[in-house]
Amino acid sequence: MTNIRELAKMAGVSVSTVSRVLNSHPYVSEEKRNAVLAAIKDSNYQPNINAIHLSMGKTFLVGVVVPFIDHPYFALLMKGMAIEALENNYKLVLFQSNYEEAKELEALQMLKQKQIDSLIICSRICGLPTIEEFTPYGPIVLCEDTRGKNVSSTYVDHYKTFIFALEYLYQKGHRKIGYSIGRKSGSNSKFRGMAFKDFLKDHHLPYNPSYIFEQCLNFEDGEQIIARIKQMTNPPTALLITSDEVAAGIVTCARQQNISIPGDLALIGFNNQPIAKMMNITTIDIPLVEMGRKLFLQGIVDSEASYQEIPVTLIERKTV
Repeated sequence: MTNIRELAKMAGVSVSTVSRVLNSHPYVSEEKRNAVLAAIKDSNYQPNINAIHLSMGKTFLVGVVVPFIDHPYFALLMKGMAIEALENNYKLVLFQSNYEEAKELEALQMLKQKQIDSLIICSRICGLPTIEEFTPYGPIVLCEDTRGKNVSSTYVDHYKTFIFALEYLYQKGHRKIGYSIGRKSGSNSKFRGMAFKDFLKDHHLPYNPSYIFEQCLNFEDGEQIIARIKQMTNPPTALLITSDEVAAGIVTCARQQNISIPGDLALIGFNNQPIAKMMNITTIDIPLVEMGRKLFLQGIVDSEASYQEIPVTLIERKTV
């Protein structure tokens, strides 16, 4: 591969002149510029992008960790990031972790080795102390509330959101309320669990662990919720479902089982995905595309830890 010194020799100019031409420097005579351009064409010279990025101190690559790429929640977050990456001349490096710690650590190591400029973790398996160890090597942005920590975040206040939704169901007359989550160990799930217990305590309602449904991520999981409810002698009358996909599965299965929604079981979904609109599911609107955009910009703009809360909205439809 032709290098810059060989180009200079072919064009009969200095190495510094070739460098100025390659970097579009204005102070080069037309004769020398044409000689260098001709040498580039004749030799089919290709600049070493890695060397250029090294000299600039940037790779123009942003890492994105998601547990799954085929879930609508993460797909919409990535859509927002991809929009901003395109507008800012960056590329995304995608890591699908499947909630395996080793895969998440691989992404963190790439940040440490300067193979990416920053890292966005949409849902983590590593502990916060582990992630904080890597913050000296570049910006890390999480999709959870990290206020008070040395890690940036764009987040939804899930404690506050859950309390709001629970109070809405309470005002509608419901006293036997439950909820579903995707992953019990997730930080967002912990805030939701705290909100649920505080709500029950404030309203002097009993805590029923059978009203909490875990590992609910997909449409099919809605069928499992209905199956469990049918086995209960004292089933819940309302559920907060933290995924519209799961809520859609519940609505579909309930119709097949002659369970009236909202007559027998009221539902509030989360994220306001197209399926919620299509099936008239009351839901909490989380602007995921906009959230993805903000996550990306935090990764390339903010030099110190910053925190951005995303406001949410209740979309009232036909399931409450």
